[in-house]
Amino acid sequence: MNKSLLLVPVGLSSILGTVQAKNRKQAEGCDKPLNIIYIMTDDHSFQTISCYDGRYNRTPNLDRLAREGVRFDNSFVTNSISGPSRAVLVTGKHSHKNGFLKNEGGKPFDGSQQTFPKLLQQGGYQTALIGKWHLISTPTGFDHWEILPGQGSYYNPDFITPEGTHREHGYVTNLITDKGIDYLEHRDRSKPFCLLLHHKAVHRIWMSDTCDLAEFEDQTFPLPETFWDDYAGRPAAADQEMSIDKDMDLAYDLKMVDSTIDTRLKWSIVHGELERMTPAQRAQWDSVYRPLIDRFLAAGLSGKELAEWKYQRYMRDYLKSVKSLDDNIGRLMEYLEREGLLENTLVVYASDQGFYMGEHGWFDKRFMYEESLRTPLLMRLPDCWTRAERGRGVKEMVQNIDYAPTFLTLAGLPVPADMQGVSLVPLLRGERPKGWRDAIYYHYFEFPGEHRVRRHYGVRTDRYKLIHFYGDDIDAWELYDLKSDPAELHNRYDDPKLAKVRTRMHAKLEQLREQYDDRTE
Repeated sequence: MNKSLLLVPVGLSSILGTVQAKNRKQAEGCDKPLNIIYIMTDDHSFQTISCYDGRYNRTPNLDRLAREGVRFDNSFVTNSISGPSRAVLVTGKHSHKNGFLKNEGGKPFDGSQQTFPKLLQQGGYQTALIGKWHLISTPTGFDHWEILPGQGSYYNPDFITPEGTHREHGYVTNLITDKGIDYLEHRDRSKPFCLLLHHKAVHRIWMSDTCDLAEFEDQTFPLPETFWDDYAGRPAAADQEMSIDKDMDLAYDLKMVDSTIDTRLKWSIVHGELERMTPAQRAQWDSVYRPLIDRFLAAGLSGKELAEWKYQRYMRDYLKSVKSLDDNIGRLMEYLEREGLLENTLVVYASDQGFYMGEHGWFDKRFMYEESLRTPLLMRLPDCWTRAERGRGVKEMVQNIDYAPTFLTLAGLPVPADMQGVSLVPLLRGERPKGWRDAIYYHYFEFPGEHRVRRHYGVRTDRYKLIHFYGDDIDAWELYDLKSDPAELHNRYDDPKLAKVRTRMHAKLEQLREQYDDRTE
């Protein structure tokens, strides 16, 4: 027996069986089996999706998914980094259980282990993966796959298939969408399908399609209140290398490529993305960025002015990439509607983790603080599978370990006992299951590594968060009251007023570490 099952909160252990029975009954009212399309982007912050946060931009096509489906307002990851997040998705297990702990210095994903695509295959589904894989391994469990090498490229990207590697002309977000639609056009129509459409966008270095290069250039974005955070009482936060001010590269990240500007990462973009462009693409690129470079050189910025200028450039480039992404979501939805597929297809949108848009002065992810712990999650079920109100926001805490059990449940298949997530189907149907989780568990492993974020694990409830940073040079605890301090600026671990809270949070952390069988440290 799986030891973790003994510690599942009361009620959760019976949810899956109840939901599977309801699923079979509900399916009788649907003409066809349920198809599944899971769209995952990379590093897409919930702050830059307008159905979550309207400060920065408008995402009408993602908003449509939320309006016609369910928006999860407390969706979290278990390990905020690309490869591990993907391993959690396919296995329904925390990183320490699926074996893929980190991007850098880690071993390839063990493709022989149980994954939900394999289980769907066994249940009669055809499965496909298109786009970013990032697990240092050949995909298994897919009838069709076409993946980007590593992070992939924005312009004229390479794709790996079972037949080999080839390069295609165009912009990566458009190409991945094209390939997804082409797969749907040529699938075996006698079987239900599960398509994983994994975009590169909006991963660093935030390069937009040529048609969007001039977008957002006339906008100025408000500086986050925590941009000049001094990290008092938070030694791990003070010692990272993901600061917009100190660590964001002028040439690589912000495209200020000029003979007079010499930076550590300059040649990575010169001999990388820029070198891949066709002459026509490069001409369009230079028509926008050359004037920006000239104005930057003339301004002679330094100090705080330079840091705040870098923030504005970062936001504009990032949001240009988001625009192309949202446009392509719209293109896919139009195809599904035109072909009648929305009538029997679950459409899911998520990111592999959250991202910092200048909060705490940062870009990137990794920390257990809210901006990288939280991820957008939108799910749209066909009418015949749910009669619940559409456009709802779900407040219950969910995690990416829950995706695999959800897909299996909706497919009418049993959920293996060793999967650590819980099906979200009751929440999709508007139910409020008794015994739903009251806390989530997180563990980040990649240190030493890029951006110098220390290893840490922790627990989050609806109000409090306890984090332990650990390693050879650090042993630090942090405790936050998210109600009074949502920006997580004040570490109250040693505050006597929260002594009882600290004790309860330590007990909850130990319960979850036991439940998920995590003794790595």
